[in-house]
Amino acid sequence: MSVHRWPLRVYYEDVDLAGIVYYANYLRFIERARSEMVREAGIDQAAMRAAGVVFAVSRVEADYRRPARYDDHLLVETRLVSRTAARFVMAQRVLRGEETLFAAEVTIVSMSLDGRPCRLPRAVAEMPLADTVP
Repeated sequence: MSVHRWPLRVYYEDVDLAGIVYYANYLRFIERARSEMVREAGIDQAAMRAAGVVFAVSRVEADYRRPARYDDHLLVETRLVSRTAARFVMAQRVLRGEETLFAAEVTIVSMSLDGRPCRLPRAVAEMPLADTVP
């Protein structure tokens, strides 16, 4: 799976008084899409945690390009773009139709429950990298 696509609708709780998606909610949208991508890849994060390994976001670089509004139908695209032994980077976009509203690059680390870096679980280490990043 080189590109994961996750659809969503903007609800009233996602917007400010002007009816525009509150900026921090884009981070929630992309988090949910990453979780769905990992789940669809067969990775059980609850089992990982029970084994003493968790994921943590260590860096986010985000660009807010256009506003999304109440009741918009959006699509989050997620691509795995790079990986080392203990971290991986995902490029994500939130689209309305063909228009990119938000783009982010998210670095995620694999760590033990005491906060020390550890190797990525095998399933993540074997996930295919995306061919291209838009």
